[in-house]
Amino acid sequence: MLAVIGGTGLTQLANLDVSHREVLRTPYGDPSGAVTFGQIGGKPVVFLARHGYGHTIPPHEVNYRANIWALSRSGARAIVSVASVGSIRADLKPGDVIIPHQIIDYTWGRKSTFHEGRDCAVTHVDFTEPYDGLLRQQLIAAAVRVGIPVSDSAVYAATQGPRLETAAEINRLERDGADIVGMTGMPEAALARELDVPYAAISVVANYAAGRSDSRYGIHFDAIQDVLQESMGQVRTIIDAMVSGE
Repeated sequence: MLAVIGGTGLTQLANLDVSHREVLRTPYGDPSGAVTFGQIGGKPVVFLARHGYGHTIPPHEVNYRANIWALSRSGARAIVSVASVGSIRADLKPGDVIIPHQIIDYTWGRKSTFHEGRDCAVTHVDFTEPYDGLLRQQLIAAAVRVGIPVSDSAVYAATQGPRLETAAEINRLERDGADIVGMTGMPEAALARELDVPYAAISVVANYAAGRSDSRYGIHFDAIQDVLQESMGQVRTIIDAMVSGE
């Protein structure tokens, strides 16, 4: 069963035929909201809004451990994360859909592992490739089938938030090799790896990052929602095609 985590711009999965919602308790506290169970094309899918269904939880306060644990215990065998990002690279423009392939983590202070506590053995996981290769290829192939262009590689910089970055910080991220910037990619991806749940991301460019193009002197928030509304429709189509093609 596929799980979808929706971020800014995707607080519900409109193409999901909902059967029920369930409030799940975890050893790590409460998830962002009830897990929504349903079907797409007759196949089971679960959905969770990362920031809550009223979009009230900021990135640095999301209970990532509870979210990933709840989805895993719901029977999810793969997780697709959807999130809006800022573009650092000039050729990635607002509205573009991206399947990132790497992460640089700049977050701090977030609960980022299930393996901690006095009675818990130290555990390391390989994170050389942070996104599951097969799941990424399924997303890319689904996009091709429905004729939606996607960028099939990008380095995602995960920042702390909730504020956006300064132009100087974006310059630093670019020097580090980042192509896009967001606030929720970590520790989500690492936690899924710890539970051995394949995880991949769909990133939608909401705006150019600080100091870039039309964001050279500031971010224009009034244009972001229109961009996300159109592009998230494409994301739903890709997810629908992936689930139907499994």
